[in-house]
Amino acid sequence: MTIKNTPRRRHVHGRTKGGKLSPRKQNLCDELLPQLRVSIPERENTLAPCDLFASKPAKTWLEIGFGGGEHLAWQAAQNPDIGLVGCEPFLNGTAKLLVAIDEQSLSNVRIHDDDAVEILEALAPQSIDRLFLLHPDPWPKKRHHKRRFINQRNLDLLAKVLKPGCELRFASDIPHYVAWTLKHMAMRTDFVWTAQCANDWRTRPVDWPATRYGQKALREGRPPAHLRFVKV
Repeated sequence: MTIKNTPRRRHVHGRTKGGKLSPRKQNLCDELLPQLRVSIPERENTLAPCDLFASKPAKTWLEIGFGGGEHLAWQAAQNPDIGLVGCEPFLNGTAKLLVAIDEQSLSNVRIHDDDAVEILEALAPQSIDRLFLLHPDPWPKKRHHKRRFINQRNLDLLAKVLKPGCELRFASDIPHYVAWTLKHMAMRTDFVWTAQCANDWRTRPVDWPATRYGQKALREGRPPAHLRFVKV
């Protein structure tokens, strides 16, 4: 595994750091994060995600914007034979995931603590077996809609890296963003929405643990939608 000591930082909308980290979290960011950080190759090369792990996993899953890392850590613990790559530019969220990795001795997690588009552009075609985009920033103001992750350019990148027959999972508790996502996905011929009835998107599958954002939404009376799309 190649260590990326001085990560490039592209423009990322929103905050990349919150309050001061505790000494433990700061130490994990200083000592553990460089061991897990994904090294982005030069533009003429592609990134094979299975090569990021000492024992190459048969499958690799990618989570874009893992927040505090609750979902990613759960998936890693439940699926030790699968490699998990998480993208999150917010340092405090990355620090929370590092705590979980340290406490649970998770060896199948790698982190890209920068813009997710950077790693999507670098990944080899059809190299990801499952994608997660859970509770992304809805950018509710109309003038900010262009900042939403779901757009046709980013969907092109997701379609490039995801293997045929594999899943893209999306969750949001913002009805307008759910409608926005369904509208953009309906324009595609390379993704198919799997829902056959309302319960398919109203009910969270058992292998899809709730994130803190999802739990907060439920407490505030906003039941999330859980959408699953299959790459054709």
